[in-house]
Amino acid sequence: MDFLTEELLYQKTSQQLTAMLYEKAILNIEESIEHIHNKDFYTANENLKNTSDILHRLGVGLKYEAGVIAEQLDTIYNYVAERVVEGNMKKDITILQDAHRVLTEISAAWNKVMSEEVAQKRPSVHRKLSSYERQISTTTL
Repeated sequence: MDFLTEELLYQKTSQQLTAMLYEKAILNIEESIEHIHNKDFYTANENLKNTSDILHRLGVGLKYEAGVIAEQLDTIYNYVAERVVEGNMKKDITILQDAHRVLTEISAAWNKVMSEEVAQKRPSVHRKLSSYERQISTTTL
């Protein structure tokens, strides 16, 4: 994500930004596990602190008026955050793998919903385009 400029970030939807946060948190955990294997505990700690920050931001960004799903996501974020802190303190790869698994499942579900929304929007764009094309063809005849 280092290649993203501030301008590109402003062009992203909140859903796309959430997907990016999931990706970064997952990547941080993966890198932390590798650093723990290599006994580079300082770098693992830094990555896991960043992951905790991401989880906090995801929780703050929830819209509770959305209903029970927001509350459930908050619970999941809190669970993963606790696992990340515990895994970081103990340098326990198994605990971090659990946090990774949960985030990966949430990310996959999030991306699936986003792709389905995009697919649902495409036909309406196609219909508008077809309508426009029909208008042009009737006016030019």
